[in-house]
Amino acid sequence: MPNTSTTLSTSAPCPESIVEVQNLVYAYAKQVPVLQDISFTLNAGDRVALMGATGSGKSTLLENLIGLKQPKAGKIWINGIAVEPRNLPQVRRHIGFGFQDANDQLFMPTIIEDVTFGPRNYGVPPALAIDQARQLLADFGLEAYANRSAHELSGGQRRLAALAAILALKPTILILDEPTNGLDPAWRRHLAQVLLKLPIQVMLIASHDLHWLGKVTQRALVLAGGRIPLDADIQPLLQDGKTLEALGLPVDW
Repeated sequence: MPNTSTTLSTSAPCPESIVEVQNLVYAYAKQVPVLQDISFTLNAGDRVALMGATGSGKSTLLENLIGLKQPKAGKIWINGIAVEPRNLPQVRRHIGFGFQDANDQLFMPTIIEDVTFGPRNYGVPPALAIDQARQLLADFGLEAYANRSAHELSGGQRRLAALAAILALKPTILILDEPTNGLDPAWRRHLAQVLLKLPIQVMLIASHDLHWLGKVTQRALVLAGGRIPLDADIQPLLQDGKTLEALGLPVDW
């Protein structure tokens, strides 16, 4: 299986890449680095699982990709744009980011207002924003809940409503952090079906739900010890119980 731990020189991004990370280092104040020399590339069509034991730094890595955290060293490019403070508004137009808790993204009085919030802030005419929001909600089976608050929805419905709000901005990259948290099997299946139909260039999903990841992604990046020791096709990896056990990811538990 390929190994991505080789050190790369920090240089210009590959012109074909959608997401490129070179030699990323991140540390919290007065602590040893959580991420050390992280390098990988995501190209158009990639659907990638970010795997790792609890505390391995998955959420920290995702937050570096969208500029919520600033690395100590290394570079990140999104569609050739360096992820730096001055470029963040431009970078974030390309990325749809789903936090672990869908409630963090649903804050308006009704779901339809949540889904239209982003487009209207970017100048989309209200009538058009509403039409597009209603279509998204219909695609996710939530049209009947458009005028309800998030608190009236089930956990699965809130997750899909948050995803609709993300997709209303028409991102080319979708990054999700533990999207199946709190979902029962039927809702996990429904979420997978929705994700597999999306016209997204790159999808990166952090999750401990290994069997579900095997249904929605093709490739796995595994974080361990602050690095990515493994970059492999996900299906053979999920059959390799010995390797998963060594990485703190026992597949049967």
